[in-house]
Amino acid sequence: MYLNREEDNSKGSVSLSVFLVSLAVTVCAVWLVALCGVCGWCQRKMGKRNKPGVETTDTPDSARGRGEKKAIKGNKPANSPKGQPPDADGHSSVTDLANSLTGDMVMLSPGSEDDEGPVSEKLGRIQFSIGYSFQNTTLTVKVLRGQELPAKDFSGTSDPFVKIYLLPDKKHKLETKVKRKNLNPHWNETFLFEGFPYEKVRERTLYLQVLDYDRFSRNDPIGEVSIPLNKVELGQIKTFWKELKPCSDGSGRRGDLLLSLCYNPTANTITVNIIKARNLKAMDIGGTSDPYVKVWLMHKDKRVEKKKTVTMKRCLNPIFNESFPFDVPAHVLRETTIIITVMDKDRLSRNDVIGKIYLSWKSGPAEVKHWKDMLARPRTNVAQWHALKA
Repeated sequence: MYLNREEDNSKGSVSLSVFLVSLAVTVCAVWLVALCGVCGWCQRKMGKRNKPGVETTDTPDSARGRGEKKAIKGNKPANSPKGQPPDADGHSSVTDLANSLTGDMVMLSPGSEDDEGPVSEKLGRIQFSIGYSFQNTTLTVKVLRGQELPAKDFSGTSDPFVKIYLLPDKKHKLETKVKRKNLNPHWNETFLFEGFPYEKVRERTLYLQVLDYDRFSRNDPIGEVSIPLNKVELGQIKTFWKELKPCSDGSGRRGDLLLSLCYNPTANTITVNIIKARNLKAMDIGGTSDPYVKVWLMHKDKRVEKKKTVTMKRCLNPIFNESFPFDVPAHVLRETTIIITVMDKDRLSRNDVIGKIYLSWKSGPAEVKHWKDMLARPRTNVAQWHALKA
């Protein structure tokens, strides 16, 4: 009996020891779990190991961070600095700072006041073919089509046609038909220059000028292409795609205008601030101009309201700094166009047009960008340079 009781006591002490050890292990485990719960880094590491079925693809925020790397040179938003753990969302404070800075930088458009010049506008391109018949001594030029031409009319389209020259001869020209309201016209017209010996053809330059037909005023140049024929193998017909360039005859050099737009959705107003102009085209004999600016509010091709600045005497780089508010309800924004015309005041004759800008959601690329920036940043003066057009 004694031995049995002693044996039972020994078994009880062993059981108690095992219980205490288990309790200690449990307490340590709970403490470790609580400690790891404080550390977001451990949670993410454990989460990645314990959830093998979850894909580790980039989140939209991380993808956005990489896409904005170009906006801030030298910063790497995806990495946190040494000794600084990321926050619970996986973003470091450096990432948040980079994103906030990038957001502020986006508010400055490429053609903003702090930039050197206006946004370079794409003028589209043209497709044409050239061939020469030695038997008939005839040069054949076929104008095929245009693509992505800019809108020259405030209705958001153009009426393009093409003039064809063999430079240096500018007296004799050929023209295609006008394609009404078409930014991707198909002409498919063939032109023959007959009686041209091959030696003379190689001395000429094929010059194509694309213009926007205007029934009531001077045609607006869109762009040009020139190709020296001595650089083309004329024995067989060759087809070319060429990007249009600004016209070099001076018609495209009318100066630039810096202006800002401010949209107030509460008051339903758009405020146009005419800031300054530079390198305006001289319209007077003395090599200068007397510029002022007219601002027209248009709705569905109808003139609603006009305002204008004061006239700056004998100045090609005037500073205006005049603001004009216009009432524009939200439901007519998509049908609204603001036409800005820089004029040369002439006391003895009719005032001359130096250049125009059409601002709407369907104008040229630079104008549309400014319009969208204005809507994206309400109650903010969004400034941008614009190249004046004929």
